[in-house]
Amino acid sequence: MGEAKRAILLDGADSVAVAVDPLAPGDRPSVSGAGSPPCPAALEAVPAGHKIALRDVEAGGAVLKYGRPIGRASARIPAGSWVHSHNLSTALAGRQDYEASPPYEWPGRAGAEALLRSSGLGPSFRGYRRPDGRAGVRDELWVIPTVGCINGSAERFARMAREEFGIPALALTHPYGCSQLGGDLDATRRLLARLAAHPNAGATLVLSLGCENNTLPEFKRELGPFDPERVGFIELQKVDDEEAAARDFIARAAPAFASRRREELPLALLSIGVKCGGSDGYSGITANPVVGRASELLAAAGGSILQTEVPEMFGAETVLMARAADRAAFEGTVRLVNSFKDYFESHGQPVYENPSPGNKEGGITTLEEKSLGCIRKSGALPVAEVLGYGEAARAKGLSLLYAPGNDLVSSTALVAAGAQLVLFTTGRGTPYGTAAPTLKIATNGELARRKPGWIDFDAGRLLEGASLDELAVELLGLAIATAEGRPARAEQNGYREIAIFKDGVTL
Repeated sequence: MGEAKRAILLDGADSVAVAVDPLAPGDRPSVSGAGSPPCPAALEAVPAGHKIALRDVEAGGAVLKYGRPIGRASARIPAGSWVHSHNLSTALAGRQDYEASPPYEWPGRAGAEALLRSSGLGPSFRGYRRPDGRAGVRDELWVIPTVGCINGSAERFARMAREEFGIPALALTHPYGCSQLGGDLDATRRLLARLAAHPNAGATLVLSLGCENNTLPEFKRELGPFDPERVGFIELQKVDDEEAAARDFIARAAPAFASRRREELPLALLSIGVKCGGSDGYSGITANPVVGRASELLAAAGGSILQTEVPEMFGAETVLMARAADRAAFEGTVRLVNSFKDYFESHGQPVYENPSPGNKEGGITTLEEKSLGCIRKSGALPVAEVLGYGEAARAKGLSLLYAPGNDLVSSTALVAAGAQLVLFTTGRGTPYGTAAPTLKIATNGELARRKPGWIDFDAGRLLEGASLDELAVELLGLAIATAEGRPARAEQNGYREIAIFKDGVTL
């Protein structure tokens, strides 16, 4: 007789469990989790990571997972059935009105503080202290073009810094900055200005062509006060030899790069962006909760957590609203969600056009299901503030940020808001890395074993007996080691990119 098949129940109210092992017709898996009720025998094959019905659900009835509706039965679902796109559909609608809850007090603060004290991680990390009091986890030269038609020059000058001066350098190339109008152009300028001021950059060289909409004077106004020793500007059409001008700036910056050293800095200066991409049926069960618990530990140390992917809040937004620290955070979250729904509808698109084909193959059926798993990356933290696209975070604890779910765009927005590194969970796998160190966290052990060149951390061990607290402490330790210089897999591979959110006409 083979090993018993397994399934997980996430909440005692749920009408489905998640198959840990693939089920064949007649298999009756053992159920772990909330209440551990008996599971009916599978009526049909249920792939690993997919849902099996624990009880009958009539057509039109709500299907519950995480203790909340993830959609409605599009046909009667007998107990033991495979629950997926053929019998479950979204119940999402457009803009809604919401009622505020009392200001949220984080009930788990004392427990997180106690776990952090016993973890042995310590209250500090070794980073680069910047003159404005912020901390960098890398000391690099970032070359930022204000317009996409000079991407080649940016790459050339970054290569010059690496090869001639031995300075770690990155060209943050993109296709925008010209032929844009209004809010679209403002958003591009704002995001690039925030990147130019990022603490992971020991120096920034901003390149302008000279005839683009994103003019250098407007860019400097958006950037605000800057240190000319740290931030340089070249308008390529105005200099006879742009290579010589770039070499001159890099040569002046080089001594500071040679002399700067890491020093002990409070963990409270660390800011982490949380992100998921290529999700599967385990994302909300393993990797996202592990990241959420690690986020709680960092918040207990006074650090900052940034979360975005607004369309992947649809269907779970009331959970976040109930966690608003004050009325301003509640109203900001309402605006965040409704404005993104308005954006979808202004383009004639339904708000529920998600999950992706890969998500569905991995076991996620509806956007509500994806969202309820997605928001677990911030644990049970209070929402301290809500930020617009390209805004810099100000609050400690959890900040919500306006940006789409797209992996490249949302990761870039997290970095622009101030994240010094990104925790990126994935069940399907992706090699992607953004401008800041990007740690890839696998939802399942099979992915971690199959793609060791992509994956930094295996959260699938949560299904094999490791505890949530144990893995969260280990993950935060890895994040601290990465902040202190340990390269993420994406950095080792040279995979570092940015992408900008565009919503407007192109001239």
